[in-house]
Amino acid sequence: MKISSKFDSGRIEIVKAKDPSDIQLKIDHDSHSEFRQWFHFRLQGAMNQACRIRLINAGESSYPKWEGYNIVASYDRETWFRVPTEFDGKQLLVKHTPEFNDVYYAYFAPYSFERHLNLIAYAQQSPICKVKDLGQTLDGHDLNLLVIGKPTVTKKKVWIIARQHPGETMAEWFIDGMLERLLDPDDAIAKQLLTQAVFYVVPNMNIDGSIRGNLRTNASGANLNREWLNPTMEKSPEVFLVREKMHQTGVDLFLDVHGDEQLPYNFLSGAEGVPSFSDKQKQLCEQFKAAFIRANPDMQGQYGYPTDRPNAGDLSMATNYVAEIFKAGVAYTIEMPFKDNASAPDETFGWSPERSQRLGASVLNPIAEVLPVLR
Repeated sequence: MKISSKFDSGRIEIVKAKDPSDIQLKIDHDSHSEFRQWFHFRLQGAMNQACRIRLINAGESSYPKWEGYNIVASYDRETWFRVPTEFDGKQLLVKHTPEFNDVYYAYFAPYSFERHLNLIAYAQQSPICKVKDLGQTLDGHDLNLLVIGKPTVTKKKVWIIARQHPGETMAEWFIDGMLERLLDPDDAIAKQLLTQAVFYVVPNMNIDGSIRGNLRTNASGANLNREWLNPTMEKSPEVFLVREKMHQTGVDLFLDVHGDEQLPYNFLSGAEGVPSFSDKQKQLCEQFKAAFIRANPDMQGQYGYPTDRPNAGDLSMATNYVAEIFKAGVAYTIEMPFKDNASAPDETFGWSPERSQRLGASVLNPIAEVLPVLR
């Protein structure tokens, strides 16, 4: 029997792995950071054996509210299913009898760097999509921007970014589904949108952290979603380069796609706390949220983060920065669960890549509703 994690987005610390009935592991911390939550590892040689896998430091993780969470597993690295998981306040206990000799386990279904490159290659084959190189990350990876539609003075600028926190892989699954619909020449809403707007899409803001198997930080240990006021090429080139491009284009509508470790719901988090937040922005955001809920019942508006008090918004966060600096009519953070969606649970798959993709496809509906009245 063998456990390993030396692959794209792999991360785990092995404590004991000789007896299938007593596998002990630790969740490792992000590189150059004390955040610890993401794990992704491979188990070989335990087919048809009743495995008991314990993540013995789960109670010391950055977000230790594991109640209601079930680990994901896959034999083919394509279909990820949930495995019953127990949390006793200190440890996560996974009981699983693998059907094959080779099985992968992860915090959520990974979105690999190879899949990311395939997504870029797929998108560029559309005549309406151009791939732009914004620069390099600290580990030397390309940071790419997709420009969809023909920029003109009158068209509105829609910016959508994902995976500032690299372990929130559902965010790139969301982008995957959105792009498939946006680039579909037979989709009437997509065609209409592109007569009115240009889309600027960054499918993965944090490629270094994604490959390293980090939950929340980049290669330097920076949390990108706290870097928007003062990014630097030395610490947070990803934000520096994207923000620079935004200042060249302007932003009328902004979405920052994330995953939430604790709440078992999809929800939106706005920029109500920024100093310039206006009645017009409030009206547009409420219209967007209502349209999103109508477009996809997996989105809801009852549960989410507390609304910031006036003038209490943290401008180092992307949504607040863009709402304040660019006066974007709509600026939202989209959150999806690592757990199941309690509004519509799925015992086998929980919240999944496929549902993330469909939520991403449906976001075009609320964009289409508010776009004509943004300015």
